Amino acid sequence: MLKGLIFDLDGVLTDSAKFHLAAWNDLAKELGIRLTNEQLNSLRGISRMDSLDLILQYGHQTNEYTEQQKEKFAAAKNEKFLQQVDTMTPKDILPGISQLLADAQEANLKMCIASASKNAPKILHKLKIASKFAGIVDAATVNKGKPDPEIYQKAQQLLHLKASEVISFEDAAAGVAAIKAAGQFAVGIGDRTALKEADYLVASTKDLQLDKIVAAYINS
Repeated sequence: MLKGLIFDLDGVLTDSAKFHLAAWNDLAKELGIRLTNEQLNSLRGISRMDSLDLILQYGHQTNEYTEQQKEKFAAAKNEKFLQQVDTMTPKDILPGISQLLADAQEANLKMCIASASKNAPKILHKLKIASKFAGIVDAATVNKGKPDPEIYQKAQQLLHLKASEVISFEDAAAGVAAIKAAGQFAVGIGDRTALKEADYLVASTKDLQLDKIVAAYINS
């Protein structure tokens, strides 16, 4: 029986992912690394330091910096990102999400956030939807990032539910892999090929309808 919903944040509730990718791309250029669109998109859904390590790998610079230097790079990237977050308002909630959250509340479903972003609390506050969620599991509270299932397992535990009692939402392949590894029902939002492992797939958030998602979950 369905009792809860777990949401990734960037690219699911709001398009803050575009701010992340722009900030990472700027940093890469400063390091003399030119990222392809495919490489840039591969940073979606993974933690800050994992993203930086991947960028350095793409630029063949894996062993060129100390951990202290890498922390400095990541902090500079995050500062650029936060400048964009400060401009966010409820208008930045993606289409269809407000209705989905309202329908979930009406159905008495528990909800929480499972996000690789350490900035999730600030973003939810800016969007004025923080009160809708029982809590947040972010990169600061887990040992392993997506695609490891830990973040979704902890979110499920936060809600005091079983894997079979939740539906989780993702827009990144690493996130869908994490959901499936946690034994949960995965809703993918975006590219059909990249998210082919999802149990239920929509092209965009505006296509998310709780009754249709629940029907697919029941029939899975």
